[in-house]
Order: sequence, then C-alpha cells, then structure tokens
Amino acid sequence: MINDPHTRRAGIITGAVVLVVLIFIIRLFWLQIIDQSQKQKADSNALLRQVIYPSRGLIYDRNGELLVFNQPIYEVTLIFQEMRHGFDTLAFCRCLDIDRQEFDERITAIRDKRRNRGFSTYTPQIFMSQLTKQEVASLRETSYKFSGAGIRKRTLRGYTYPYAAHILGSVGEVSQADIDRDDYYQAGDYAGRDGLERTYEQRLRGEKGVEVIMRDSRGRIQGSYHDGAEDVEAITGIDLHLSLDIQLQALAEQLLQGKVGSVVALEPATGEILALASSPTWNPEILVGKQRSTQYNMLLTDPAKPLFNRATQATYPPGSTFKTIQSVVCLQEGGITPQSKYPCSGPSSTPIKCTHHHGSPVSLLNAIEQSCNPYFWNAFRDMLQKDGFGDNNATFRKRYNLWRDDVMKFGLGLRFEGTDIGEQSPGKIPLEREFNRIYGEKGWKAITIRSLSIGQGEVLVTPLQLANQAATLANRGYYITPHLNTELTDAPTLRHETGMDTAWFALTAQGMHQVMTNGTGRWYNIDSLQMCGKTGTVQNPHGKDHAIFIGFAPMDNPKIAVAVVVENAGFGATWAAPVASLVMEQYLTGTIRRKPLYNKISNAVLAHPSAEQ
Repeated sequence: MINDPHTRRAGIITGAVVLVVLIFIIRLFWLQIIDQSQKQKADSNALLRQVIYPSRGLIYDRNGELLVFNQPIYEVTLIFQEMRHGFDTLAFCRCLDIDRQEFDERITAIRDKRRNRGFSTYTPQIFMSQLTKQEVASLRETSYKFSGAGIRKRTLRGYTYPYAAHILGSVGEVSQADIDRDDYYQAGDYAGRDGLERTYEQRLRGEKGVEVIMRDSRGRIQGSYHDGAEDVEAITGIDLHLSLDIQLQALAEQLLQGKVGSVVALEPATGEILALASSPTWNPEILVGKQRSTQYNMLLTDPAKPLFNRATQATYPPGSTFKTIQSVVCLQEGGITPQSKYPCSGPSSTPIKCTHHHGSPVSLLNAIEQSCNPYFWNAFRDMLQKDGFGDNNATFRKRYNLWRDDVMKFGLGLRFEGTDIGEQSPGKIPLEREFNRIYGEKGWKAITIRSLSIGQGEVLVTPLQLANQAATLANRGYYITPHLNTELTDAPTLRHETGMDTAWFALTAQGMHQVMTNGTGRWYNIDSLQMCGKTGTVQNPHGKDHAIFIGFAPMDNPKIAVAVVVENAGFGATWAAPVASLVMEQYLTGTIRRKPLYNKISNAVLAHPSAEQ
C-alpha cells in the first residue's frame, strides 16, 4: 500500500494542478495589482485623463507693480486611436490654415518615439501649439467633425514693461533632458529657460491637475467620470515679489541706450537689488510664443552680445574706484595712518604718474578727492613692506596674502553664494602663486605689482561686485549678499563682516563725499542728497578707456549704492558719474529734475556693433 504506484501518480497530478492554479493566481495578482499596464489600456478606452495646466506665478516689483503676467494661448491635440472614425484631414487642415504636407510632417514627428518618448495612440498628443483665440476659432466651431481632435487652453508670459529682460528671463518649451531629469514635465510643456524664471521654476510653475472624462465604445465624450470625484485641481504657481524698482530699472536702461555697459543699484542695509541693467538688451516680449526660436537665434548671433549679462558676468579692472578699498585696508593693516602724507609731482611722478597737479604733500582725504595715484602707490608699498624692508621674504609674502584676504572681504574675487542671481563671474584678486609663476618666487616685489595699488594690473571685478563694494563702504564695514527676491528667508544670515575698524570706513566716506563736492564728481553732485562717490577711468588694451563710477547716498544712513560701467567711453567723470547721479536722484527724490542732463546722456551713442568685454 505504501508503495502503491497509483497513489504516487495521484500525488504528482494533484501537485501539478496546485502548481498551475498557484501560477495562475500569481499571474492574476501581478496583472491586476502589481502591473497596471493592462488596466491602463482598458481604462484608456473608457476614460480620458486630460492634464489641467496651472497658471504660472506672477512677478511683481518692490512697489507692487505687475511685471510678468499670463496671457491665454491654445494648442490642438490629437488622440490617434480615435482618428480612425472618419477623420476629414483636408477639412482639418483648412481650419488651421495649413497644407496636407505640413499635416503629414507633424504627424510623423509626433509618432517618432526618439523625439516624443511619451507617444501613445490613446493619449492626447500636441499637434500645434501657441495658437491665438482667432487661430482656433474655426476649429472650435467644427470640432465635432474631427474625432480625436481637441483644443486645450494654456498660457504664455506677458510683460507690462519692455525692461529687465536679463533679470526676468524667459519661458520656453522643455527639452528631452528636462523631461528625463524631472518627471513633472512631458513633451510640449514649458519651463523657465533663464533668469528668475529658471531660478524659481519649481515655485512659479505650480502643480498640474487632471480631469477624468468618460467615453463610450466609439470614443465619444460622455461627461465627467464619477461626477469629478477622480479629478485633481491644478495648483497655481506662487507669485514672486522682487526687490527691483521697475521705474529705476527703466531709467538705468534708458541712460544706457546706445552704449555698452551696465548699472547696478543696491539697498545697502538689505542687499536688495534695486536695478540691474545690462546694455545692449532686448524687450522680453520678443522671446514669447512662436517667434521665440527665431528671435533667440538673432540675439545669440548679434555681435554686440546682448544675451551676455554685463552686470554680473563682465569683468574689468576697477581703476581708481579701487582706491576706496586701498584706503580702508592700508589703514587697517598699519601701512598708513589718517595723518600720513606723501609727495606728488603730478604727471612727473614716478614710478606711477598722477593725472594732474593738485598740490603736495597729499593727505588721505585729499588723495581720495583728487584720485592721487602716487599717494595710493606709496600707501600700498608701505603696507606690504611694513617690517619687511622691501625684500621679497616670508614677511612680505605674508603681508601680500593679508592684503588679498582683506580685499576679498569686500566681496571681490568670488561668486556670491546663497543668492538668486544666476550667471556670475568671480573676477580675480591674484594669488601669490600667480606672481611666483610669472616672476619666480623671489622675483617680484611691491614695485613689480604696483599697478594693483590703483586698480589696474591683474585685479578684475564685475559691476555687481563694484556695487556691493559701494554698499560695504556705505554700511561702514559689512554687506548683505545681493539678491532679488524680497522673501529670501535666509537673508539675515547672509551678512558678511569685513572685521575692519568702522573709523576707517567713516574716513573713506568723507573722502568720497569730497569727490562729489570738490573732486571729479562735483559737476553731478546734488548737495541736498549728500552724495559720496569715486570715479574711475580704466585702461583698456582693446580700445578707448572704460568709464567707471561707484557711490552711495546719503553719506549717513545711506539708502542706495550704485555702480556704473560704460565701456569705451573715456573718463569716468564724463559718462559714468552722471548716470549714477541721475539714478540716485530718481530713487531718493522720485523724479529727475535735471532734464537736460538726462537728455544728453540718454541720447548719446557711444557703442559700436562689435563692442564686447
């Protein structure tokens, strides 16, 4: 009985049946619970899930002025599975004012899964996009004739003002790389491509919704599924409130018309950017809609490089504006005292000439006021050679690195971190090893690098850094990282202290005030505003000198810090200073009373097509 072959055979058969049933159950579990593809295919016949696109967040300036808004556009979609039911291709083409060849080309492109990886015959595919209400009117009236065709509302950006293109950025169609990187996107979606639109993309874009619609066996719409119980509402993007003053931005761009350069204005106490203008620029409206690709290529190939943000990416020697930093650092490190004086022989001075005669010996305040090159060369030399007797020894190199560290505390030689400003150049404050490589470790001394004392040579800064330098001087020794979003929650943690004596900043500010009352800025001073400034004329090996100015006002409790660069313009006192003065006047008084000066500067044409930094 134990070895009965019939019993063993029955056991094998029973086991086989159990195994088959078990496999069947596992397969059903996999198809119905784990793998939803079959269910999705079945559902796609009965249900249509339409994406509801959210409105993008709006953008406002510091005074509540609407800068960027949304305007309606439409796109035509096709569900290929439903087009089999008597789709009149020629009539469809007439409605959209296209020919049969264009229709076929678009269909081929949609079916190309290399370009459209999300292609499915059961889901809406974008056939044409960025159409106006008028362009889809004919199709809307006869849509019942075209099974599988749909019209979907979207939005594009609109701009209240033709300014601030570099700051605001633009919105364009996503690439395949965007889709691969973030599953939020599908082919045909839009996203911020540059500027603040890109920086705050996740905040501005909102969250998509879904509308589930029932269809019958022929694909005809029967209404909402479960009375909308399965629908998901779209969530509008979060609005952005900027520190930008659009009226000040407009003035800055108007003053830069016909010129190559930039204007940056900051609120010293907060680090908020009031204006950030780069010229040449463009009207942000031209990068909206179907014209975007053509217009972008025109900007990209323009020899004047309008897409290059000179305010944050261009670098220049700071010229005489650097003397304000030299003043503070040389006082701080004991190279000079407030009473130090040096001789100046004007254009006959050596090893660095002065631009003009202004008396001798020269005090610090007089040196700032008159922009005396020999004074700052001597101060720089004595700071580096303090206790070192002029030799390139360990003490000298230590003093150079101390000087470099102090200069960088003004925000120079590095990119600002923790900010919403996009592309930035770090500029350069040269390292010791750079001079070692050029001259040999023992081959350079103070006189070798004397150009640094007056802001020439290897030192490079951006206009944004220059404005931040002015803000640091205005604050008497600290700065807040420059930023554009007034809701930047960690702004209080972005305070950077130089650690230098406030007395040195107060003394330097007094010298800058004298620049505006008695020095090179006196023609553009407004006494009631207590302006402080420093002009610079920067040598340019590629052409005419660059005009530079930094300043702030009022001298006590300053409200605005400004930096201006006008390329190939000549003297800073002639072109950069009046621009900065007008910007200060507009912001502090709310108007421009010096109309002739405004007309002269804004109408002047100094640029040439190939100008670039």
